[in-house]
Parts: sequence; C-alpha cells; structure tokens
Amino acid sequence: MNLLGKKRFGLLSGALLFVLLLLLLPDSMPLQAKRVAAVAALMATLWISEAIPIAATALLPVLLFPLLGVMPTASVTPAYAHHLVFLFLGGFLVAVTLQRWNLHKRIALHTIRLVGVSAPRTVFGFMLASALLSMWISNTATTMMMLPIGIAVVDQLKGLNNERGENRSFGTVLMLGIAYASSIGGVATLIGTPPNAILAGMLEKLYGQTISFTTWLAFGLPLSVVMLIITWFYLTRIAYRLSHKPIGGVAKIIKSSLDELGPMSHAEKRVMAVFIAVALLWIVRGLFTPSLLTGVSDATIAIAGALSLFALSAGNGERLLDWKTARTIPWEILILFGGGFALAQGFSDSGLTRWLVEVLPLPPGTSLIWVVMSVTLMVIFLTEVTSNTATATIVIPLLGALATTLETAPIQLMLPAAIAASYAFMLPVATPPNAIVFASGTITMAQMARCGLWLNLIAALLISLWVLIWAPVVL
Repeated sequence: MNLLGKKRFGLLSGALLFVLLLLLLPDSMPLQAKRVAAVAALMATLWISEAIPIAATALLPVLLFPLLGVMPTASVTPAYAHHLVFLFLGGFLVAVTLQRWNLHKRIALHTIRLVGVSAPRTVFGFMLASALLSMWISNTATTMMMLPIGIAVVDQLKGLNNERGENRSFGTVLMLGIAYASSIGGVATLIGTPPNAILAGMLEKLYGQTISFTTWLAFGLPLSVVMLIITWFYLTRIAYRLSHKPIGGVAKIIKSSLDELGPMSHAEKRVMAVFIAVALLWIVRGLFTPSLLTGVSDATIAIAGALSLFALSAGNGERLLDWKTARTIPWEILILFGGGFALAQGFSDSGLTRWLVEVLPLPPGTSLIWVVMSVTLMVIFLTEVTSNTATATIVIPLLGALATTLETAPIQLMLPAAIAASYAFMLPVATPPNAIVFASGTITMAQMARCGLWLNLIAALLISLWVLIWAPVVL
C-alpha cells in the first residue's frame, strides 16, 4: 500500500470508528461522554495514520464539540490559547534566535572541546552538548546541527586508518549518542519537548495542579543527567568498547569550526544575555514570587524574552529577531497543544473521565510499581511507531482516570507516560533525531534496534523508580 493509500485507509478507518463508537458504546455511558470518546478515537486514528496533518487533526474539537453538543465554540477555543501554549511560543522564539546567530553551535563546540579528545570523552562531549541544547531548542534542530560536526570527526578518523574496526565502532557510537542525547535532554525542562507541556496542561485542566518551570527542572534535570550518563556508559563500555587513546584530528576540527565562527559578535552577546535572563527568571519565579507579581507566569517571562529580541538591535542595522525568522518556528506544535488541551477539557466536562474511573477493571490495591512499569513500557514502545506528542495527548488523560481507580495521585501515572513518550530509542521512525542519524548512512537498522531495545528497557526501569521515589518529593 502506497503512502496515499495508507492515508486514505486511515481517514476511512477513523470515520468508521467514530460512527461505531457513537452507535455501540453502552447506554450507561453519558451521551456527551460517548461523543467525546468517539472524537478522541477519531483523532487518535488520524494522528497514528497521519491521514491529514497532525495540526489539522488537533483542530477537530473546534468543529465537532459544538456540532455534537459537547460544549460551545466559545468554550473550546480558549484551550488553544492556554498559557502553556504561550510558554512554548516564547521558548520557540528564543530558540530560533539562538540558531539565527549560530550561538547554539558555539556553545556546542566549546562544550565538546572542554570534555576531551579520547574516544569515550569525545562521545560524551557530543552527547553533553546535544543534551544541553535540546533542553532549549528542538531535538530535531539540535541533531541537524550536531550531525555535520560528528560526521567530520568520523571522516577524519577514517582518513587516519580506515581498516580498524575500532574506528567504525566509534562512528556508530557517536551517531547513536547524538540522537539519543538529543531526546534525553528535552526531558530536563518544561519547554524541552512537547509531552512535558501536554502533561502540565492536562494536569491543570483536569485536576487543577500547576507545574512551574522550576518544579519541572527539579524533577526532570536530574533524571536527564542520570539517563545521559547511563546511555553513554552503555554505548561506550557495553554495546561497544571504545579505546581511551586520544583521537587525532578532533581538536583540529573543533578549532577550525570555532575559527570559522570568528569572535563572538555583539548580536550573540545580546542573545546570550536575553537567554540567560529568561532562564534565571524562570528559576527565580519558581523559588520566590513577590506579591505584586502573583499574576506573572512562566509564559509571561517567555513572551517578555521574545519581545525583547524583537526590540533589541543586533548592531548591524537588524533586530536580533525578525518576523522572517519567527515564521520558521513549529507553529503546528502550538496548535497540537491546543487540540490536546481541548480534548482534556472534553474528557472532564462530559463526564468521560468519571465514567472511565467507574469501569476500568483494575481493583484498588493493585501494585503501583507494576502498573507504572507497564504504563512506561507501553508508551515507550507505542512511541516507536507513532508521534510522541500524539501518543501523550491521547494516553495521558486515560491514565489520570486509571490512577483514580487505583486510589493514587493522577500524576503518578500521567508523569511516567509523558517522559516515556520522549524515550524511544529503537527505530528510525520513533523520533526525528533517530531518523536524522539513520539517514546519514553511518549506522544500520540492526545497530539502532539492538542498542535501542536495551536502552528502552533501562529507561522504563529508571523512569518508574524516579517517578515513585523522587516525584513525590518535588511534585
């Protein structure tokens, strides 16, 4: 079946499932809940099949909720202007400004240079740089920027001795390390990857629990650090055993790349100042909020940072950020957030969440550790073949209802699902970083699948323990 045929099949399957659920769901289910369930199933099918663009699918609640009598348009559309949408909007605008002036590349090169030039150290330098950048800019942009530098290092090594298996192993490890670190780093911050914001928005919509940038940082940053170190150790010590001997030519490549960038420009210094100010304000707001600023949120700070970039001069007659650059941010992700938040509101207002709590089969007293582990594994392997954002949007509200059945806090099941949606390491289709490094031709499907399978299992265990032990302390 060709791509067009698959999309047509997805569209027809979604429509058929929508109609069948409207007709066949039990009468014990509230009518509006039945309609929301049908809309959710339709959206899930379209997201998984990508029959239409995922952002277009996210707009379905605006059409279907009013037509089905779930809620009026005026109640649906505010979800698309949720404050977390504006937090990501501001974050995206800051990120594209970093990219416009190549500040992200300078940060990455200096990070790699500081770590060292032996094979394991070089891999760790690339992974650390990738993780640090993906905390603030998209994992796709991070991988696209790191990949050419990594390939240059691999080519340099091949030129020295292209017969040694150790050299080939280094290239494989380096490419996998860049891809995996780009996904791992995004979990560290609330704006690092879409599932984080989806979780935060749904917790607020469904249960009135707010997660600030600082609160998430206290949970997500240590988890990312631990997972990054485990992944590096696994790749360089278990999956492949890399030599500690210095790699000739790496320092030269890094120096050449930095020389090409030249001295830090006035624009870069001003962008760096805004970036640091925004990050510090997010952290300070989470620790201390003056009474006069109680209405200020993380989104306010993000938009303030973005507006300052539009206003400040780059020193060459241009502004640090112009609209031509701003148009390149992933606007479709912002719409996707809105669709997810609208769907969560539909779950709550229609009584679907309440109905799910009553019918879910797990009895009270079921072991929480096994449920958390099962949820984490399910989402990780589901994300291997579907969009992590779409997966999180559909699964997270269902898990909130399941948590209520288990008489535990909803966040204890919703949180591992959100993180697991970013930790799929096996297949090229799982994440954009995986696809990018696979397309480079430096690794095979078998190599990625073998390493990724073990990292998926390690991630499931780590996420489960982290949620059960550390989340109650900080969240």
